[in-house]
Amino acid sequence: MSSRANKPLPPGTQPEGIESQAAAADYIRQMFTRVAPRYDFLNHLLSFWLDRSWRRRAAEIMRARLAKPNTHALDLCCGTGELALELARRTPGLVVGNDFCHPMLERAVTKSRRNHLRLAVVEADALRLPFADATFDVVTAAFGFRNLANYAQGLAEIHRVLKPGGIVGILEFALPARGLFGQLYRFYFQRVLPWVGNTLSGRAEAYDYLPASVEKFPNCEGFAAWLHAAGFANVTYTRWTGGIVALHQGQKTPQGKAEALHCGGR
Repeated sequence: MSSRANKPLPPGTQPEGIESQAAAADYIRQMFTRVAPRYDFLNHLLSFWLDRSWRRRAAEIMRARLAKPNTHALDLCCGTGELALELARRTPGLVVGNDFCHPMLERAVTKSRRNHLRLAVVEADALRLPFADATFDVVTAAFGFRNLANYAQGLAEIHRVLKPGGIVGILEFALPARGLFGQLYRFYFQRVLPWVGNTLSGRAEAYDYLPASVEKFPNCEGFAAWLHAAGFANVTYTRWTGGIVALHQGQKTPQGKAEALHCGGR
């Protein structure tokens, strides 16, 4: 066994058997490359088509900021562009979709052209964004932040590229409270969803990774604390659909100063 095997990863996604941040990022990129052809179909099917309404609702909440002239919005980990296109429907300005998985971006471009929506795409790692400081009025991410290899660095990059007064909205899975619904959801999420997803995608690891990554991600209170520590003000979160997803929001202060962030556990 490698001497690195017992060294903990920097706080970020940690697929089973991965020993470094670089390896984690490469694992995620390769995993999404493999599932790209059936990604949208499986997202819709496995969420009972609720994923579309979650993205629409998140974009609608940000409509007031998006509607301003010359708005610049960035959708991180945009995948096939589902949330980015919802943003584009609500702004006269520019929406940029960012992802480091090329096949996903190809599908985002195809959908933007088919729907006659203005969307620019940039292939880059969310931990090293190729944008100047204070570029965007809005930064979003839908079910992708959890996959970053370093959460602290991801929040620092979001804070850096936001304009003072800009807003962030991060949509992520959450685990509902214990009880009958919580028990039924956990059975579906941990047993049924991986089996269906892996069978239909033909990729056994992708949909085993999903529930495992949600289990390891901080709860809503913990993630709100990370946003505060990263320098965001007016931090809130709202749970939807019985608590299985949450929209986390924050605002970059006018001073635009971020504090050092230490990412702990759940």
